Amino acid sequence: MKETAYLKLYRQLRNDILSGGYPYGTKLPSKRTLAGEYGVSLVTVEHAMEILCEEGYAAATQRSGYFASYQESDGFAAAAETESAPAEVPTMEAASLFPFSVYAKTMRRVLSEYGERLLIKSPNAGCEELRTALCGYLARSRGIRVTTDQIIIGAGAEYLYGLAVEILGRNRIYGIETPSYEKIEQVYEANDVTLRLLSLGENGILSRELAGTDANVLHITPYRSYPSGVTADASKRREYIRWADKEQGRYIIEDDFESEFTPLKKPEDTVFSLSDRENVIYLNTFSKTIAPSVRIGYMVLPAALLPVYRKKAGFYSCAVPTFDQLALAAFLADGSFERHINRVRRMRRKEKTQVLPMESTCVGKH
Repeated sequence: MKETAYLKLYRQLRNDILSGGYPYGTKLPSKRTLAGEYGVSLVTVEHAMEILCEEGYAAATQRSGYFASYQESDGFAAAAETESAPAEVPTMEAASLFPFSVYAKTMRRVLSEYGERLLIKSPNAGCEELRTALCGYLARSRGIRVTTDQIIIGAGAEYLYGLAVEILGRNRIYGIETPSYEKIEQVYEANDVTLRLLSLGENGILSRELAGTDANVLHITPYRSYPSGVTADASKRREYIRWADKEQGRYIIEDDFESEFTPLKKPEDTVFSLSDRENVIYLNTFSKTIAPSVRIGYMVLPAALLPVYRKKAGFYSCAVPTFDQLALAAFLADGSFERHINRVRRMRRKEKTQVLPMESTCVGKH
């Protein structure tokens, strides 16, 4: 699929900022200058700049233009960070918007097409059809390009948290956000691992705590960490990557729960897609995007961990029924899931605009 002009311009400007072409605080070219230089319309430039601002690469100042706001520090130093107070962000329930009739029709079609094959036990890592559908969806929507072998299907997030411990080992020290979804801590405690609670600031784990921790596995929820509602910006996501890359044997478990429903112009880049190392494990589920009763989650492993997975955890049977997997695969493959996601995102953008009618979508962090 051909990339739109505004996304192409966004990626070019983002790369220029990341490479140091526009250091932190530097004024970016005006919209008219960029439009002339790249041969695009002012509207295209505005869309690109909105995404840069939303993700934290740039900030808009009234009557002064745009400035680069991404900053990198090898020592994870950060200015005037404050801890976050739990304040869940209110939003509409996606379940009420789910096209149940479409999903029911998909289930009937799967029953008709597969027949008695639905009685066959699923492969341990999950049905090939679902893993193939997920490969296509992740490449299109999240910039994650992997093979089906790297995707492991499991019965919800809690199961996958435990599976991650099986793969990485109980002798490691696991760092988790505080506050965080209570079951994250409960699962790690049940697996008898050493935990470090790392305080959240306004845009992610406080840099001073990240730099000082002795953890070698970091469990993060970059998008709207529950219950604080904190979302990590571009600088923080790359800070996590630098933390993992700083010492051999460090890993990140990226819990990308509900990130598909971001009201932003495009989904935030995943830490998995941003990292060029083999040290990020990606997790997601369908309990929010479809319904809590759909106990299907998936783990994306870096290729380097596949031999470890096969040795330590590959013998576990997949606990998700074959029928449920094939119904979800069909729902993903025919585009119904992405249409549902896009509809909810449009409504959340409208909701956000109505709640904050006077607030610009490109407000910089001060």
